[in-house]
Amino acid sequence: MPSPESHLQDARLGDEALAWFVRRQDTGWKDADETAFQQWESSDPRHAQLYADCVNQWSKFDGMPADLATRMRRNLVRDKALVDALQPLPTSSPWLVRHSQVRDSPGKVPSLPQLSRRRFFQPALAIAGTAAMTSGAGYFLWQQVQAQPVLVQTFSTTRGQQKEIPLPDGTRLRLDTATQIEVTYYRQRREVKLLDGQAVFAVHHDATRPFHVLAGPLQVTVVGTQFSVRHTPRVPGADGVQVAVEEGKVRVARLHGSSDDGEASNGMFLTAGQQTASDSQGVLSPVVAVASDGFAPWREQRISFIDTPLEQALAELERYGDTGIVVRDATVASMRLTGTFDPMNRTTLRLALPRVLPVRLEARGSKTEVLPAK
Repeated sequence: MPSPESHLQDARLGDEALAWFVRRQDTGWKDADETAFQQWESSDPRHAQLYADCVNQWSKFDGMPADLATRMRRNLVRDKALVDALQPLPTSSPWLVRHSQVRDSPGKVPSLPQLSRRRFFQPALAIAGTAAMTSGAGYFLWQQVQAQPVLVQTFSTTRGQQKEIPLPDGTRLRLDTATQIEVTYYRQRREVKLLDGQAVFAVHHDATRPFHVLAGPLQVTVVGTQFSVRHTPRVPGADGVQVAVEEGKVRVARLHGSSDDGEASNGMFLTAGQQTASDSQGVLSPVVAVASDGFAPWREQRISFIDTPLEQALAELERYGDTGIVVRDATVASMRLTGTFDPMNRTTLRLALPRVLPVRLEARGSKTEVLPAK
């Protein structure tokens, strides 16, 4: 049985062949482009076969409904407007969208490579005006292009860093510390994968392209609103997903719900001032009001704990930077902490712990150990 890696490789090669085929229809195709194509085609026997498949699919069918051709042109105009808002990046790859990372440039607009702009729009717009594009094969290729993303970008923050990210459609993301996300825009939907951390989403309204956030076992779907999602699988006791809504309305559902899961598999709706959470398997808890400390208090560098085990509270604070505090005693680790802290102020934390818990601090080299009070 082919491995998942081989399937991904086949899909990538198929995308490359399709990209070369569409680019060769461009009126701006030059001798240097043809040389590069010939080198690609001869570099692997599979390349020639995949390219031949594209040619055969193009010529095999005939007849494309006029309404589909009209919709194609309309969508291309919208796609071009989206990408025209982006800054081009150089790339040597001839296929699809470059996957890039932005780490230290808050406010930088996500970008597509110049070649991807030509790959998607100049050839397709030229082909759209030809009789060949009215064939059934044209429809097949059009479906293939439509299924591909128009924007793929990753963003991350380091420990102690927060960042605001503007997206080209007007959506804005606020990333908390130690957060990793992947943004993928398709022609019919927008999708963000929250791999780790937490973020606030201020989503630009677009009824034709729903906005999905995928976090662990959950999917959050919205058309236009502001909400926060947390997914921290590496933090003990906080490996589920939390969703809170500040404005508008969202739907929260399991990605792989079963028919006997009741509301969890069918999803639930949250409106302004409401929140819910799930365990690591995606089983949702009842809807409750947003906590008294407000919506996403981390934006103001506040973290609140209510009857939280000290071990879990310290793990949360470690997301923002090295606290220099260790707990080895199981009894101390299970002590319950309540209070609001500035995660960037280590001095206040060390002063507060002996005052709110029956513990003492003792230096152990470069670390400070929390021990039971004498």
